[in-house]
Amino acid sequence: MQQIINSLIQKNSSKIVLVVLDGLGGLPVNGKTELEAADTPNLDALARTSACGLHIPVAPGITPGSGPGHLALFGYDPVACPIGRGILEALGLGMEIRKTDVAVRCNYSTIRDGAIQDRRAGRIPTEQNRLLTAKLQKAVTKIDDVNVMISAGMEHRFAVRFRFPEALPPDSALIADTDPQKEGLMPLPPKAATGNAGRVAAVAEKFIEQASSVLKNEEKANFLLMRGFSTMPDIPMFGEAYGMKALAIATYPMYRGLARLIEMDAPIVEGGVADEINFLKKNYDKYDFFFLHVKKIDSYGEDGNFEGKKERIEEFDALLPDILAIKPDVLIITGDHSTPVAMSGHSWHPVPIILKGPYVYGGFCEKFSERECHRGELGIFPSVHIMPLAMANAMRLKKFGA
Repeated sequence: MQQIINSLIQKNSSKIVLVVLDGLGGLPVNGKTELEAADTPNLDALARTSACGLHIPVAPGITPGSGPGHLALFGYDPVACPIGRGILEALGLGMEIRKTDVAVRCNYSTIRDGAIQDRRAGRIPTEQNRLLTAKLQKAVTKIDDVNVMISAGMEHRFAVRFRFPEALPPDSALIADTDPQKEGLMPLPPKAATGNAGRVAAVAEKFIEQASSVLKNEEKANFLLMRGFSTMPDIPMFGEAYGMKALAIATYPMYRGLARLIEMDAPIVEGGVADEINFLKKNYDKYDFFFLHVKKIDSYGEDGNFEGKKERIEEFDALLPDILAIKPDVLIITGDHSTPVAMSGHSWHPVPIILKGPYVYGGFCEKFSERECHRGELGIFPSVHIMPLAMANAMRLKKFGA
């Protein structure tokens, strides 16, 4: 798809804004999904005049991680372009990544009697995370001939970079997560899936052992879980693929990392959704494409908090007029995947989408919800089609063929 698009690019002054409400999709609880239960007059009004539908990030029945979900939104086939979450987290935290590196996303966690009591250590405050990470970095700087760099993220998250003395084979990061994804279970070993990954797995095992010794007396963050072992991929850059200068606006490091991976500008932005929208306004004249990420909707979905997820959707709805006021030529509002409260985690369910542009039918949906979007003109379609639809509505694609 990107090869076809690249051959059809025509540049103009149009602006495209993609708002990603992380984990937007849900499932009914007492008859209504979180989106259906939320009071969203602005999203509903927008849906009535826009193209709506449901998109599938990877394939029917396949539950996507955040990395694949976002890649698909940006038009990259997540199956053909697998990217480990560790790389995204590390890049988002400003870490330099080379071909000699393996990056891992980590969680501080709570362990009692050998079993995981809390996979996220009660979502410890970010400031506490920074203090703990500084303590860890001071204690663990090198394992064998491998340099270790540790960088604090937000709340319970941090990233580790293992820098080896030479470039690594492509399959060196094929290592199983140590997070069993469920409380009450024992942490898993960093098991290598290939012979080349064995060396990295051995370093990871030593790191866990040394870090655990440093953390053992902490009340909550007394252990760590490792996820997303990864090396740098080889994929086309966003500007090259679409002929647009792009700005990513995200407060969470992993999403800045994903944007930087494809060479979007992704400066550090702090604060809430209102601060992100203000940043969008201040930089609106400098870019062609804008990716604005809203995280907390997903967090409440993962926590199984129906009311919290509903309220975060309502919070965005109240701020939507500020985005509409800048009059983007094309506005897309969707999620990277579904995170139903009923499942307390990501799911395979299609994700609702609004595409506001000058060349849509509109009038199919009365409000913005999963069931209403099923009636929309876009139908149910692969997420990788969102970018060409956006560019077509922005008149950034020429005709294909004679």
